[in-house]
Amino acid sequence: MMKTIGIALTILGTALFAGAPARAADWYAPQEPFAVYGNTYYVGTGGISAVLITSPAGHVLIDVGGPLAPDQVVKHIRKLGFKVADIRYILNSHAHTDHAGGIARLQTLSGATVLASPASLNVLSSGRPDKTDPQIANLVPLAPVANIRVLHDGEVVRLGPIAVTAHFTPGHTRGGTSWTWQSRENGRVANMVYADSLYAFSGDGIPFSANPGYPNAKADVEGSIAAVESLDCDVLVSAHPELGGLWERKAKQPALGNAAFIDKDACRGYAARSRARLAQTLADDAAAAEAGKAAR
Repeated sequence: MMKTIGIALTILGTALFAGAPARAADWYAPQEPFAVYGNTYYVGTGGISAVLITSPAGHVLIDVGGPLAPDQVVKHIRKLGFKVADIRYILNSHAHTDHAGGIARLQTLSGATVLASPASLNVLSSGRPDKTDPQIANLVPLAPVANIRVLHDGEVVRLGPIAVTAHFTPGHTRGGTSWTWQSRENGRVANMVYADSLYAFSGDGIPFSANPGYPNAKADVEGSIAAVESLDCDVLVSAHPELGGLWERKAKQPALGNAAFIDKDACRGYAARSRARLAQTLADDAAAAEAGKAAR
């Protein structure tokens, strides 16, 4: 049964990211955990990001991945020498199955409080996709999450020396959130960014910019792209790692150490690619509309 679910989710991932690199299609591709910078570690799979921020007071986990990801994430956290029981907060980028489907299980294993935007609350707590989501035709339910605390835009999550700031970045979903914090290594402080998905997708024949359930989607994603572009950004991890160039920087790590992940242009590059995706989505919607007129 679980194998069947995994195959179905992989097919769904392929459908949603047909234009992205091949690695994006496999949510559960194996990936060894690794240090990113200072007290920040990558503990996700090869297809979906999950980041652990550590401290003596406990840890913060950003995203988990799909419903089959928790086993890998738990293994990665332990392999790095940390305890799952020390995770105090689980943060979420957006409430799609590929990023939030494993949250309920990780919460059960850790006892952590889940923090989310108001627009993500109903999806996470009920497990039911938002009916106004631009991608509703491709979405599947996720395991309902308990013990959720709602955050506000700009709110700072504090845990010992950790201070993570929420930046609401809607558009891909209504409740999308990006996160920033600082990590120190060898006397240097780096501004860390975990960027939510900023790509615009239409679904079920409904144009992205003319979705009656979410009429502000275009304006929202444009604003979110600009917001991420303007962040003080030394190290970027995007919710889909390949879309933010993580693997290219990871390839330089053996030679450069964790400094390989520092790229002050990374957020601007991610924003540029997201704008290109939006332009392509709008062009595709316009072409589909013209084809529909011609067929009538």
